[in-house]
Amino acid sequence: MRERWSGPPRMLVLDVDGTLLGPGREITARVRASLTRAHEAGCRVVLATGRAPFEVAILFAETGLPETTAVCSNGAVVAAMPDGEILSSHTFNARPVLRALLRRVPTARVAVEVPDVGYFVTQEFPRDEMLGSQTVCDLETVLAEPVTRVVVRDPNGSAADFHALTKSFRIRGASYAVGFLAWLDLGPRGVSKASTLARVAASAGVDPAEVLAIGDGHNDLEMLAWAGRGVAMGHAPREVQEIADAVTGSFAQDGVAEEVEKWF
Repeated sequence: MRERWSGPPRMLVLDVDGTLLGPGREITARVRASLTRAHEAGCRVVLATGRAPFEVAILFAETGLPETTAVCSNGAVVAAMPDGEILSSHTFNARPVLRALLRRVPTARVAVEVPDVGYFVTQEFPRDEMLGSQTVCDLETVLAEPVTRVVVRDPNGSAADFHALTKSFRIRGASYAVGFLAWLDLGPRGVSKASTLARVAASAGVDPAEVLAIGDGHNDLEMLAWAGRGVAMGHAPREVQEIADAVTGSFAQDGVAEEVEKWF
């Protein structure tokens, strides 16, 4: 059982896409101001995202935040911002699970992170979905080395299709999270935003009961359950809102600021 939340937080953890940044990768003035107040009050602001560190470094410039730590690739990588320097990483052999998945979804595109560079992809992804360079390779090249994260994307499917797939097909040897599209992230087994945030918090001398975390996606479920106060955005799926301690406004309603202003 989590220790009781007493607030204000000593650590503020923010998902990036849909939480901190909107569809156009913008941050609102109200949210920026609320994070500045939190930082000036001594609260450590940490980012936690499914994106690769080189993508987070690109987006970080929009936040106006000071230097901080980012938990990237759904927990597989910890990086320093603003430069994206990798501080630690976990990899896994994606070959068995990926081959099994592609038998179920043969039309899917596959991408793997290449540290500090971009992605190896079996087909190009739309530029609004993925930042960084994309190098088209055959599947054997994509699977040649252990990786931090794999993306499986079916342009002919939906998020509902992938949720159904993960219920009917047991994914072995990897962690996973379904996105808002027909998008499936695969990562090292047992690794999540929460598991890595636990290490980041411990190294900073912060107890989970002193952490406020805000997110909007299925890859935030463990994080919201782990934090002393887990808050779901107002546009988050039902199952994400149900696991949270509270629900704030949507991105359009400055949901992050609405919550942070309660404490700072």
